[in-house]
Amino acid sequence: MELRIHDNRIKKVATGTFSGMGSMNCIEMGGNPIQNSGFEQGAFKGLKLNYLRISEAKLTGVPKDLPDNLHELHLDHNQIQAIEREDLKKYKHLYRLGLGFNRIRSVENGSLPYLLSLRELHLDNNQLSRVPQGLPDMKYLQVVYLHNNNIGQVGVNDFCPQGFGMKKTFYNGISLYSNPVNYWEVQPATFRCVAHRLAIQFGNYRK
Repeated sequence: MELRIHDNRIKKVATGTFSGMGSMNCIEMGGNPIQNSGFEQGAFKGLKLNYLRISEAKLTGVPKDLPDNLHELHLDHNQIQAIEREDLKKYKHLYRLGLGFNRIRSVENGSLPYLLSLRELHLDNNQLSRVPQGLPDMKYLQVVYLHNNNIGQVGVNDFCPQGFGMKKTFYNGISLYSNPVNYWEVQPATFRCVAHRLAIQFGNYRK
């Protein structure tokens, strides 16, 4: 079952809105003027949900109390400014997270390793000044979008764990273009857990 209620005027999701619906594959509710306060506690209680998109809304943070069995969560094109440690703690089954086109300046250390199953992370088109901490601890992460940020340097251990065999899958996509970091300043060993060099996308930086 899918529910598509995008591009409406929804400002509130009340407690128990989805009660009795059991399992759903997709809820698409982007393009609504809903804020974080518009989601009442228990709005998604009892709902098993695979995919949720709340893009192009008025969110300033990751909403609380979303279904903890989500596989995909897309919160792009909002006004989110930071990811705090507790924001993602319950989403251990998430394999794709979309946070692009926000105003994110910081990702608190310890936030990302909670996402034990994550394969794909979108943090492009934000205001990050460094590569988020915790990526080396994400054993199954394969794709990271970090282009169009303010990242000025990349450390040798920003992406890959230091111990051999700790990462279960190699990266097949890392995008760093449109950041004020020069590719020749990044040590080759930084990408020691990348499947092939074509998976790394650098480019010219323009202010």
